[in-house]
Amino acid sequence: MDIRVGDVLTMKKQHPCGGARFLVLRIGMDFRLRCENCGHEMMIPRLKAEKNIRNVQREG
Repeated sequence: MDIRVGDVLTMKKQHPCGGARFLVLRIGMDFRLRCENCGHEMMIPRLKAEKNIRNVQREG
């Protein structure tokens, strides 16, 4: 899956705050994501993140 830094991911599961959109900050064996609703940052293993992606939005 082609995910880049700066992409906005819509996930199948929501964050506890109720937001389902996350900004990609770092890519590697795991992703660093920031919730667009509350601003919380988290590290998620790549396999788990790729399973839960519903939509990828890219600017430009």
